[in-house]
Amino acid sequence: MRAVLSLCLLLMVTPLGAAPVGPARVIDGDTLEIGETRVRLHGIDAPEMGQPCRDGGDVRDCGRWAAEALRARVEGRVLRCEARDRDRYGRVVARCEADGEDVAAALVRAGLAFAYRRYSMDYVEAEKRARAAGRGLHGLRIARPEDHRRAARRSEHPERPEGCAIKGNIARDGERIYHLPGQRFYARTRISEPRGERWFCSEREARAAGWRRARR
Repeated sequence: MRAVLSLCLLLMVTPLGAAPVGPARVIDGDTLEIGETRVRLHGIDAPEMGQPCRDGGDVRDCGRWAAEALRARVEGRVLRCEARDRDRYGRVVARCEADGEDVAAALVRAGLAFAYRRYSMDYVEAEKRARAAGRGLHGLRIARPEDHRRAARRSEHPERPEGCAIKGNIARDGERIYHLPGQRFYARTRISEPRGERWFCSEREARAAGWRRARR
């Protein structure tokens, strides 16, 4: 069997699912679509869309930069991919080539994506060389994407202070409403501290801060 198989052939021999060989549409720096199948590039992790990085005193969107770099490498080219896995989001995790070039390896060599050591060591040496040369992201101040995602999750879902179970939520119209355990929308309400939402330890505290009780 040839070393590089198309995802359409893999559809017939594996339960992973497949993407047809053909042009790709870029979603972000390590994710694309071929036909109607979403593909996550195996072994690499690129900055998230909107993830900031610093170039001296300037702040830029390195997630968009990585996505544009991937688009420049695959736009108008036919990709052939070898499926390796399927992730928890249902995406086919695959190694993809364009004109015989490993797309993920090219991104790591250029310093536009990191080796995703948590899942593969395939591109670790390429990342070390890119870092030593200060290429791409390695010449800037940026968190590794998985650390950025972890920090974002903590920010959106902060730990509840002990004994404080009342959720202070800000509605779309800016109204401040608190939800008590057992109320209809309590379970689905999420607290985002960056938006000004917070936990309260008592209704009295919530009302004193200017929040009203949810009607249901």
